[in-house]
Amino acid sequence: MILAGGAGRRLGGVDKGWLMLAGQPLIVRVLARLVPQVSEVLISANRQLPDYRALGWPVVTDTSPDAGPLAGIAAAAARAPGRFLQIVPVDAPLLPIDLVTRLAARWSPPAVYAHDGQRAQPAFALLETARARGAGAALAAGEHALGRWLTRLGARPVTLGPATDFLNVNTPPDRRAALARLAAEEGR
Repeated sequence: MILAGGAGRRLGGVDKGWLMLAGQPLIVRVLARLVPQVSEVLISANRQLPDYRALGWPVVTDTSPDAGPLAGIAAAAARAPGRFLQIVPVDAPLLPIDLVTRLAARWSPPAVYAHDGQRAQPAFALLETARARGAGAALAAGEHALGRWLTRLGARPVTLGPATDFLNVNTPPDRRAALARLAAEEGR
């Protein structure tokens, strides 16, 4: 699932999925990297729903808008058909093209999440879908932090790198860094 329901406050309230990066919206870049790794995609979004639906994947909305990523996870987990749910954020256009394989190779029930060698990256998590469905109960109990919820769930961090693979485009400097990395990848 792609978490695309954030408010984009650090970028002036823009829906980050539609922020352009080297001629493509972030959602298109994330889909290009995620789709080859999974059998199905769910997009968790709260704005520009017709635009997200036009991408051809099911779109789920949070029952508690502005409640953070747990609300998106709860909404997607309720509709996820498989045993596992891979979570990625929409603002990570450089996510590894082998993320799912690398997390699955280090699988430890009920969940694993990326650590870039410097810090935890809980928005890049592979969970048992049945356990992901508990995100709604955690949210109702007042939990809003994805990392804390994963820790309480018993998730284990998996060191993957480099840190630039997990760059989130949250600010204009992040956007410039992502553009530089994409240019380097494309050999420009």
